[in-house]
Amino acid sequence: MKSSLPIIVRSTEIDVNGHVNNAKYLEYFEWGREEWYELCGLPYEAFASMNIQTVTVNINVNYRSECRQGDQLTVTCQPERIGNSSYVLRQEIKDERGEVRADALVTSVTMDQSTRKSRAVPDELRKFFKSQE
Repeated sequence: MKSSLPIIVRSTEIDVNGHVNNAKYLEYFEWGREEWYELCGLPYEAFASMNIQTVTVNINVNYRSECRQGDQLTVTCQPERIGNSSYVLRQEIKDERGEVRADALVTSVTMDQSTRKSRAVPDELRKFFKSQE
């Protein structure tokens, strides 16, 4: 399953170089992941009811070209691969012409809320990775 979230670059997201600050891309990617979880029917509350949290442990970002104020962007997110307690989501930020401005591989781990230790990815999340296993 692939999610798609449209956003518009705002003036507060621009740095002294006149383009989106590199740290802001991480926020865009986070918004895209939240959209994906919602689309999958796995909002924060669903994980909490399973006594699970998802924790981002690695983000590998490629900044392809700059984004500027007023740009209409789309943040996509889709499953890439899965392990026992970790999984990777592939994300892209594209402009209105479909050109990739940035892409990322985001690794997360499922963690038990009580013990604060990693635990197996629940079937409720794992099922979205079936074609990647």
